Amino acid sequence: MAKQAFENSTQFISPPLGAGGYVSVSVGIVGGAGYTGGELIRLLINHPNVQIAFIDSKSNAGNYVYQVHQDLLGETDLKFSNVFSPVLPEVVQSADVIFLCTGHGDAKKFLDANLQYIKNETKIIDLSNDFRLSKDAIYQLPVSGNQQPTTRNFIYGLPELNKTLIQSAQNIANPGCFATAIQLGLLPLAKAGLLKDVYTTGITGSTGAGQSLSPTSHFSWRANNIQAYKTLTHQHLGEIHQSLNQLQNGFYPPPLGDGGQGWGQRLKICALARRFYEGYFY
Repeated sequence: MAKQAFENSTQFISPPLGAGGYVSVSVGIVGGAGYTGGELIRLLINHPNVQIAFIDSKSNAGNYVYQVHQDLLGETDLKFSNVFSPVLPEVVQSADVIFLCTGHGDAKKFLDANLQYIKNETKIIDLSNDFRLSKDAIYQLPVSGNQQPTTRNFIYGLPELNKTLIQSAQNIANPGCFATAIQLGLLPLAKAGLLKDVYTTGITGSTGAGQSLSPTSHFSWRANNIQAYKTLTHQHLGEIHQSLNQLQNGFYPPPLGDGGQGWGQRLKICALARRFYEGYFY
């Protein structure tokens, strides 16, 4: 997921200067201690045209990045910061692009609390599912009195579907993992108008559930095991249906609710978690 977001972000590299040189892009990362944040950091610290302005983490502020992401030992001496509390406006405002690697539901909360500190020109790439659906794509910062509302319009960031829109987008909602894999298989059929009822099974590893522990995230449960979960109600159903309908109009009836509820009438997803311990290697 983070790799795809990074590839989308290369659209924002400044024009060349002189003999093939590029202006460095200043990047901020919010929620950099998770798996997605770690992969994003690995990609960005090795990019010749990127300068990382900050890596924000409330729970790890002050710690070296490699203390959390041990695969980055020897790669960087950056530390996690908590630039939004207390606010360090000169750091936040230096970012040309900000990645939101927060948990689902937290990206919107983060913008509600902190968008006032982010420049209007700064591009935002959200890796959660907060802005993927068209009904959520227009974000408006709550204001009071006679203030002018600040609006951010998010583009669904699947290059195979929205390449032209991504190139000029100010804000991108990165696709989900299951959603990306399933769409790449189905979009050509949708473009040809051949989709009817679709049944698909996706198998994921252990890191897809994030770092938080749960009874089903321990080795003794995951090892050599496959378990079905969120059958026919997976949260990625909405964005998949939305994209398929973009190419094959009328593929689904209007949604009845949020998440997967009401979207599973034409597309059925059985999500399987492959419960082997995949570790954290690159």
